[in-house]
Amino acid sequence: QVQLVESGGGLVQAGGSLRLSCAASGRTFGSHVMAWFRQAPGKERDFVAAITRSGGSTYYADSVKGRFTISRDNAKSTLYLQMRSLNPEDTAVYYCAAGRAIAVLSKEYTYWGQGTQVTVSS
Repeated sequence: QVQLVESGGGLVQAGGSLRLSCAASGRTFGSHVMAWFRQAPGKERDFVAAITRSGGSTYYADSVKGRFTISRDNAKSTLYLQMRSLNPEDTAVYYCAAGRAIAVLSKEYTYWGQGTQVTVSS
């Protein structure tokens, strides 16, 4: 069992930056691949980024490539998402998720946080 708690969301102007964190409970954080998803009102939950257990490989949706950076600190059981050059289309609730393998489909992930709201004003 892994419990995930996101933080760091908020309101930011277009062009600004935010860093999201996802704190995991338990001692199994390092045994899971981790990912960030986001869901805008009335839309599907979309893949944003994922990272392997060691942090050695990362994967990004085309819409955030070059602007967002996913990272993890296994010693602190924490996942991060550094977001730069934000635009209003990035407005959504952001969720962290833990799973067994890298995937872009949300159904492949077992554990989820409660989400943190990111709002980008124009």
